[in-house]
Amino acid sequence: MKAAAIVEYKQPLVIQDMPDPEPGPGDAIIRTEACGVCRTDWHLWQHEWTWIGMELNLPRVPGHEFGGEIVECGKEVTRFKRGDRVTVPFHLGCGKCEECWNGRYNLCFAYGAIGVHHDGGYGELVRVPSADSTLVRLPEGVDGFTAAALGCRFMTAYHGVVDRAAVRPGEWVAVFGIGGVGLSVVQIASAIGARVIAVSRSDEKLAMAREEGAEATVKAGPNAPAEITEITKGGAAVTVDALGASTTTIPAILSLARAGRHVQLGMTGIEDAGKIAIPMDLVVVKEIRIAGSLGCPMTSYAGMLAMVASGKLKPARLVEAAVNITEVNGVLTAMTGFQTRGFHVITSWQAAAV
Repeated sequence: MKAAAIVEYKQPLVIQDMPDPEPGPGDAIIRTEACGVCRTDWHLWQHEWTWIGMELNLPRVPGHEFGGEIVECGKEVTRFKRGDRVTVPFHLGCGKCEECWNGRYNLCFAYGAIGVHHDGGYGELVRVPSADSTLVRLPEGVDGFTAAALGCRFMTAYHGVVDRAAVRPGEWVAVFGIGGVGLSVVQIASAIGARVIAVSRSDEKLAMAREEGAEATVKAGPNAPAEITEITKGGAAVTVDALGASTTTIPAILSLARAGRHVQLGMTGIEDAGKIAIPMDLVVVKEIRIAGSLGCPMTSYAGMLAMVASGKLKPARLVEAAVNITEVNGVLTAMTGFQTRGFHVITSWQAAAV
């Protein structure tokens, strides 16, 4: 199979022919139809997140946002078969522990993370461990390309908006950071009837947010909390940091109404290295709730996929471009300067290696 692998941090991925993976007794082999190029891949490529123990064993084939078809199953797999169309959350839970049974599958990581501890969807074939507990069957109307767009960005946004923030129709939701995750939040919150304010430094991204349902837009900067407070007549009910930086987290918290809820989706980069100073006295005085949100538990996939299949949610609309595997280094380089707007999805591995 052809795949792109991180061989050295911060250096171009090497596109090469690699041996086809073989399944263990409980594993499945997926033929990748499409795979997203995610900012998480960029962080790992930059050798960040070591402060939370995220370390690649190089060389590693990244890619955790993919959909495809099962081409082979191990002899112990009972819930899936060859020909099934599937996707997989990046977090690989066991389905048997207390966290999984209590609906917190996304906090299990019994089998690590795809694209981090196991080779991922930048390859034409992917070995997925413990298939019975890690795979998600795709319904009719949701193809592999759409599954790649669901990936970690859209499903992370869904869990944050629906489960962690419990956003209700009519509430003001201010979204800070309008990249792939932020645009997903805008679309999902708008679809369930919230009034969305998008916050970004980029006029182009603010225009995209309006296309996805944002009622108002605010230019990022020191005046953003005051502008949001004015628009909402007292502050947003919910704020979402979809980037992960002190420049987005702090103004998001400052933009909340009394008893507001802040959801942290984005994880920090090297500038903050995992630590952001929180205006804690304000959190106390206004009884603000701060919630972290990681991935999406299996229990939430049914509702999300039903909304996608019905057309109420349209993750594929956020795809900026479909690319060949030979173009992946250009996409990652563009992410360094925040030059990407939406999702990039790998859909072809046929070109010769360069």
